[in-house]
Amino acid sequence: MRQIHVLTAVAAASLLVACGGGGGNDDRGALKETPATIASLTAAQIDAGTAASGLQALSGKAKCDVKVVQLNYATVGAVGETTNASAALLVPGGACSGPFPLVAYAKGTDVQKPRTLANPADGETALLAAMYAAQGYAVVATDYLGFAKSTYAYHPYLHADSEATSVIDSIRAARAASLSQGFSLSGKVMLTGYSQGGHSSMAAHRAIERDIPGEINVVAGAHLAGPYNLSGSLKIPTAIAGVQFFVPYLVTAWQKVYGGIYSNVTQAFKLPYSNYIETLLPSPTLTYTTLVTTGALPGASGETPTQARDAVFQPDFITDIQTNNNSPLYLAAKKNDLLGWNPKARTLLCGGAGDPTVPPAVHMAVAQADFNSRNLTNVTSVDVDAMIQATYGPGGKAPTDPTSAAFATYYGSYHGTYEPPFCHLQARAVFDTVK
Repeated sequence: MRQIHVLTAVAAASLLVACGGGGGNDDRGALKETPATIASLTAAQIDAGTAASGLQALSGKAKCDVKVVQLNYATVGAVGETTNASAALLVPGGACSGPFPLVAYAKGTDVQKPRTLANPADGETALLAAMYAAQGYAVVATDYLGFAKSTYAYHPYLHADSEATSVIDSIRAARAASLSQGFSLSGKVMLTGYSQGGHSSMAAHRAIERDIPGEINVVAGAHLAGPYNLSGSLKIPTAIAGVQFFVPYLVTAWQKVYGGIYSNVTQAFKLPYSNYIETLLPSPTLTYTTLVTTGALPGASGETPTQARDAVFQPDFITDIQTNNNSPLYLAAKKNDLLGWNPKARTLLCGGAGDPTVPPAVHMAVAQADFNSRNLTNVTSVDVDAMIQATYGPGGKAPTDPTSAAFATYYGSYHGTYEPPFCHLQARAVFDTVK
């Protein structure tokens, strides 16, 4: 199979991003404006894109045309404030007719504030279109608080409760939009998400089954490469790949949500980062690449993850997290762990053993062991590492020389590019059994 580029577009279309209003007294999930059709993709266009990228070997050929619609919906903030968020709605059409099952999707970590998934040229949206919408699933994919049309002041990164409300209210918004968009939903809902989105989708799964099972019929959850064991991950002495993005994002977001993570920004962060870190992410202009090439975050000089972490954070702050179970950051992480609950619907966890960013040994394996400890037979895990190695590893195996270019390319692409399609294939296989 040719290399799959997750960031390859299925089809290109222009996207005019308008400023969205927030607030008001609308009910959660109510539409703030008329849904806007951004593009309509034919099955042939989708097939051309997946054939060119190599994704078609996993996605299969498109059965449906797909319409891309942007939603702007009412939701609540991290402490219950009335606000708004936006989402992409992918509607099957052409040879496909409803009622459709609904896949509610939560995206991976995003550093670009203007980005919306209501864009067929976006790689994550293209993947959702090919894997789900073109196969007969309606999809709603939230942009989260603080992105795209949302007027919320910041993004509460890896804050389980607000992630859950963003996803839940996107489901309500999709149902509201189905009336004006001329399609029907079956009432069956599947939850999935990747990376941060795996944390978000699991948080939504837990919240729905606990609080509103009569409103939303979750028939399956597939939570992909998510950081479910945040408190445990803070105790790991070596840093994860991408630490300079993800951990400052988390620390500053939780400071805004809870307060007390640090008394002064310089207690946690070194200069020059302490001068601007609290407002850096998400950025209105910078990407993962330009965050490091401009020097806004370390990494341009080839630092190891641990060196990048140590360049950003004060050493006493790191030591306190790793050694003190009363550390404010550790206690906040415990609030956002996704352990100790019992899913009722069929649940899949997916990851790849070689993932350097969200290591399954720290997250997926710990979550599965937690579910197993309560004899839950409806939760299973799958490791897609063998498939990733066979497809992308030189000679069908992961490179082992850490100084080689092949090693840097392989592990640099593992979490963001190689792993997602294989986990989505596993998710769809589960969804197909309950749709």
